[in-house]
Amino acid sequence: MPVADKTIHTRHAEIRLSETSGRSLPIVMLHGSGSARQVFAKQLSGPLAEIHRMIAIDLPGHGESGDALDPSSAYTISGLAAAVGDVLDELGIGRAIVYGWSLGGHVAIELMGSHPAVAGLMLTGTPPVARGPLGSLRGFHTHWDLLLASKRNYSERDVERFAKLCFGDSGDPAFLDMIRRADGRVRTNVFRSMMLGAGADQKRAVENADVPVAMVNGADDPFVRLGYIAGLSYRTLWDGRCHIIAGAGHAPFSTAAEIFNPLLFRFVRHVMEREFENRRQERNAAGAA
Repeated sequence: MPVADKTIHTRHAEIRLSETSGRSLPIVMLHGSGSARQVFAKQLSGPLAEIHRMIAIDLPGHGESGDALDPSSAYTISGLAAAVGDVLDELGIGRAIVYGWSLGGHVAIELMGSHPAVAGLMLTGTPPVARGPLGSLRGFHTHWDLLLASKRNYSERDVERFAKLCFGDSGDPAFLDMIRRADGRVRTNVFRSMMLGAGADQKRAVENADVPVAMVNGADDPFVRLGYIAGLSYRTLWDGRCHIIAGAGHAPFSTAAEIFNPLLFRFVRHVMEREFENRRQERNAAGAA
């Protein structure tokens, strides 16, 4: 499957992305903190990418994207979502499925409430939390490793520890370079903005979503409280349950792609059927008016 790389100029930063040549409903992939679009290699090279226009984005301050022009505003959940929204507009994407992992999942939730393109949302390693410190901490395991998510400057030991937490022992060595490259101001600013309650109430946004929401997590995720995720009152939860991949950690799309990819494929089919039915009902309503 041919993959094209391109740069999009936005008001927040220059954004680098990879895009497949599939023509069906776009699938937008958003990576986690300290990562980059290359973590989605097992999706970009898979059969779904032959059918769908799959777009993996380097968030500002990550990968080959530029650092933010104004870190104080761009390195927040709402600022990162605005940058992704600019990319969607520049690419002419009217509807898309958005997959968000970890930080990318929080960005995806914010995007769902701020941009009309989101037709379906799949989240991994992302507890939808309420505003403020108490709401945020309820979704995460509280241990010393969690502090890495808010630390600006990483030692080499921090880099290796963070990579192990995210990918276990199966991570690509190149992932270490992604962590080293990431602008540490993203971690500190995002953490601060979440503790201050900036942006959407993500718990409420996911529970009351109008579009299908899929929750897919590794059973051994070191960061996320799976019980918290399972206990939310979802309105549009896909399959009526949260999916748990046994033996996988924080990044099952990479470490257990053979299980994750079929789930993504089924969710995409579900969203497309729903989009088709919505358009049919709109046409019928317009004809009856």
